[in-house]
Amino acid sequence: MIEQHNVHRPLRFGVLSHNTTPDFAALLAQAQRAEQLGYSTFLLPDHIGDQFATTLALASIAAATTRLRVGSYVFANDFRHPVMLAREVATLDVLSGGRFELGLGAGWMASEYQQCGIPFASPAVRIERLSESLQIIKALLAGERLSFSGQHYRIEGLALALPPQQRPYPPILIGGSGKRLLSLAAREASIVGFSPRTQTISVAGHMNQSLDLEDALAPALAEKVLWVRQAAGPRFASLELNLIVLEVILTSERQQALAEVASRYHLAQEQVANTPYFLIGSPEEICTQLQHYRQQYHISYWVVWEEYMEALAPVVAMLSGQ
Repeated sequence: MIEQHNVHRPLRFGVLSHNTTPDFAALLAQAQRAEQLGYSTFLLPDHIGDQFATTLALASIAAATTRLRVGSYVFANDFRHPVMLAREVATLDVLSGGRFELGLGAGWMASEYQQCGIPFASPAVRIERLSESLQIIKALLAGERLSFSGQHYRIEGLALALPPQQRPYPPILIGGSGKRLLSLAAREASIVGFSPRTQTISVAGHMNQSLDLEDALAPALAEKVLWVRQAAGPRFASLELNLIVLEVILTSERQQALAEVASRYHLAQEQVANTPYFLIGSPEEICTQLQHYRQQYHISYWVVWEEYMEALAPVVAMLSGQ
């Protein structure tokens, strides 16, 4: 049974920048172009090797735009103490005029932990730390004077003097591919993000990801949505579901493009045609796909990498807010 609240949640779109250019003017121009094209959000990843610090870059991007929301996609929890991150979130939200969205993850790139001398704990421990961080960040942003004693963090009578503009706190996005993390997101986040399992590779000076193709196909996504529904319970209808698209191919020859992508990934054409991670076809065909996926999976918030920003623009123009 389809829940009407989720079916009718307006569609919106985000751009995820690699943040690897040393030219900050180019990054600002990219964000301004995203705003001009009608995208809802402009997002930056959080990796040590990237050129600009995420929080400072987002503050400058917010100052250079007027309507565009800005966000982290996503902060690695283990790189910042939750008290310090909460303060930065509140500050970013005020500086942006209430346009900040907090994407937070458990941390996954083992090479960065090694480079920084930070122990790379098991997924269970990293997710436990993320869970505690969420409790601390939410309480502090909501204006509480917090005392907290957990397995990983201890807070004694602390309050933030500066509240965020969005109350009780900015939207929180947690995403991933595993059941434990998605279940935490379902219970605690405002936005739940889906991505296929990946392995890290370094290409052209920035971090890329090698896909687990089975995890990017429709059956795996359907299972993940079910995990979220089960963990969320009654709050499922209030969640915004998000997905990061792997490829956008704007073409009038959809069948030919499907065949080429299927051959490249060693998949059947039907598998490519039926997964939301690939958007292929004319603007009208992609619009139909997105409306179908919203009904099937309840996904209404779509993010594309910067290289697909222009290709998806006609679809954004037709569907944003619909």
